Amino acid sequence: MKILWTKAGGVLPLDTGGRIRSFQTLKELARRHEITLHVFYEQFAGDQHASLGSVFYRVVPVPLRIPRRGGLQDSLLFARCQLSGQPYTMAKWYAPEVRRTIGQLLREERYDLVVCDFLHPAGVLPWPAPAPTALFTHNIEAEVWERQLRVTANPGRKLAYWLEYKALARAERRYIRLADHVLAVSERNADFIRRLVPAEKVSVAPTGVDTTYFQPRPEKESAEPELVFTASMDWMPNEDAALYFARDVFPLVRREVPQARFWAVGRNPSAAIRGLDDGAAVRVTGSVEDIRPYLDRAWVYVMPMRSGSGTRLKIFEAMAAGKAVVSTPMGAEGLPVADGEHLLLAESPAEFARATVGLLKDPDLRRRLGAAARRLTEGRFSWAAATAEFEAILCRVAGEGARVS
Repeated sequence: MKILWTKAGGVLPLDTGGRIRSFQTLKELARRHEITLHVFYEQFAGDQHASLGSVFYRVVPVPLRIPRRGGLQDSLLFARCQLSGQPYTMAKWYAPEVRRTIGQLLREERYDLVVCDFLHPAGVLPWPAPAPTALFTHNIEAEVWERQLRVTANPGRKLAYWLEYKALARAERRYIRLADHVLAVSERNADFIRRLVPAEKVSVAPTGVDTTYFQPRPEKESAEPELVFTASMDWMPNEDAALYFARDVFPLVRREVPQARFWAVGRNPSAAIRGLDDGAAVRVTGSVEDIRPYLDRAWVYVMPMRSGSGTRLKIFEAMAAGKAVVSTPMGAEGLPVADGEHLLLAESPAEFARATVGLLKDPDLRRRLGAAARRLTEGRFSWAAATAEFEAILCRVAGEGARVS
């Protein structure tokens, strides 16, 4: 097939769950299909998108100057969007060169299929598109903001989150109905989408993990008890999770295991997260080249998510690394895992701390859960297997005329 794949936020570097999911899926598809990759993203030093021409048939990178988060221009854009009812998280990407390049690609070439990766590029596509269009939803975007609204105490933020939630909900309803097919990352998300369109227009794309890259290394485990949470710290649900664990859960853990240490590992931590680092019990790394050394050292991987949507690749990465995991039910949402078999689920701070302490004090239980987690990821969730299912869905959407190269 000839596929035009368009995505906001780019696919490099591989430091967010969305980028990892997209890139690994694209890389597998490119083995058999002609992929034109159109990506628009905030410009950054060391940009390697142009080098992906060796992987894909064609790459059209569009680096953008995005206003600094929280700066004057960003705040003005946010205010304009709230007054107009537009979703800020979509509109911030819509520079003229993004519309121009996607329009030019659709005029110059005939594609068997267009893949809109995340909701955000839908606003720059012409509708109806000149080829069948698949909307690949990694999250229910409005749900991310609605859930963040629930856990935020600040009244001003509550209002801003509510307005963004309503704007995104309108946009999601519109583009889900316009797309020829919608892919969700979990049955739960798919059920939500099926309330808007006929069930036959909705499929579930399984989550994958690189089980060669992430492997158990028990010999590298720290001598002292360490906990780790890996995430892009500039995404609101991840920021909330790190702050919640450090402030509400970890002090309870330290009462029982005073020598425990917590690592928050991931890019662009906010000032609030950086302020957690006391140089001893709580450490904040910022961006790292490789998260595996931090996974290797940890006794337990914690997933204290209270908001968000979709599925979390970071849990699968920890499971592939053979780690015992403690997660909130929301953190493990949509994944085919069983409490007590592959991981431990805990809701309140006291429950989360109790489960974490139990694992820190029981090496046999840690090993049993870690081994079961590794077996699960090895058996069903390689990127090759996940993409094979994804590919079959795309071929059905493209129709009989599409060919595998």
